Amino acid sequence: VQLQAYGGGLVQPGGSLRLSCAASGSIFSISGMGWYRQAPGNERELVAFTSGDITNYAESVKGRFTISRDKAKNTVDLQMNSLKPEDTAVYYCNVVQLPRSYWGQGTQVTVSS
Repeated sequence: VQLQAYGGGLVQPGGSLRLSCAASGSIFSISGMGWYRQAPGNERELVAFTSGDITNYAESVKGRFTISRDKAKNTVDLQMNSLKPEDTAVYYCNVVQLPRSYWGQGTQVTVSS
């Protein structure tokens, strides 16, 4: 399974960005898709993940970020609103197709004035 992520960039505080990730390759039964992020000096952390009817968000992004998945297209998007400088990180798309977990190449999101 290959993942291609799009949509990172530089945005001012309070702005919005939309990340998109498309899965391709040997796809037969994806159980979940989501986004993680890693800021310099920090460990990779969950941002949002959706599996079946369950969606989880990090507390720090609740009410600001929205994850959406298109099962037919094998894509997952992350709409990020009201961005803060602390949202600055490399964002990674993640797909779980049991028994494996797959990662995209990462896309940089920088929130700065």
